[in-house]
Amino acid sequence: MSEIRHLSVAPTVWQQHAAGDVIGRHRHDDHQIVYVSVGVLAVQTAAGTWVAPSTRAVWLPAGTWHSHRFYGASSFHTVGFSTADAALETNGPAIISVTGLLSELLVACTDVALTGPERRRIRAVLRDQCRRLPQQPVSLRTPQDSRLADACLEVTRDLSVPKRLGELARTSGTSERTLARLFRTEMGMTYPQWRNTIRVYQAMINLSEGMTISATAHDCGWATPSAFIEGFRSVTGQTPRTYQMTAVRPTPR
Repeated sequence: MSEIRHLSVAPTVWQQHAAGDVIGRHRHDDHQIVYVSVGVLAVQTAAGTWVAPSTRAVWLPAGTWHSHRFYGASSFHTVGFSTADAALETNGPAIISVTGLLSELLVACTDVALTGPERRRIRAVLRDQCRRLPQQPVSLRTPQDSRLADACLEVTRDLSVPKRLGELARTSGTSERTLARLFRTEMGMTYPQWRNTIRVYQAMINLSEGMTISATAHDCGWATPSAFIEGFRSVTGQTPRTYQMTAVRPTPR
C-alpha cells in the first residue's frame, strides 16, 4: 500500500462509520489514540494489524503509517496528543485495555460542545488513566519470511478446517522445526497460539456483523461452542455473547 497522506495534526473528533468503511493509509506528526465505542476497528500498520473492539483502544505514536477498517456499524473516536504530551511512552503501536472510565473519557473528549478548559481537564485525566492501564495486545503481525507468509495464508483461506503444523510446513517448502521457529521469532507466539488469535480476530468480525455464536464457532474452526467460548475469552477477556451485546448495540454519540 503506498504512502498516500501526511496529516501534521492528529484530530480529536468523533465519526460514525458503516461496516466495511476504510480510512486510507496516512500518518500524523502527533501521537493519537483511536477507539470505537461500538463496533470493531482494525488498524493496519507496517508491523501488522491491530484489532480493537470497544474494550480496547489503539495507541499510534507520531509518524506511524496506518489505515483503518471498520467492522459493523461503528462509533469512532480519535484523540490527538502532541509529541511533548504523550499519553504512553512506547516506540510502536499498542493496544490499551479500556475500562468504563476510560471509555467515558474518550467519548467525552471528542464532544464538540466542550470548552477549551473542559477539554484540557478531561485530557489530563485521560492521560493519567492510559499510563495506569495494562497494554493487552490483540494483534496480527505481518510475516516477513515468505515460507511463514505462505503458511499463514494457507490457514486463513479456510479457518473452519484445522491445519497441522507439519502439513503447513510441507506446503510451504520447509521443515516443521523451521516453521515452528519462524512462528516464535516473527509472530511472538507458537503456531497454536497464533491460530487461536487469528480465529478470535475473525470471530470478532463475524459477531460484530451479526453472525450467531454457533455459526461463528463453526466458521472459525472450533469443534464446539464451549471450546469457542474458552478460546475467545482467553484472548479478549470476554465471552462471545458479552462481546456481541456490546459490539452490535446502536451507535450512540
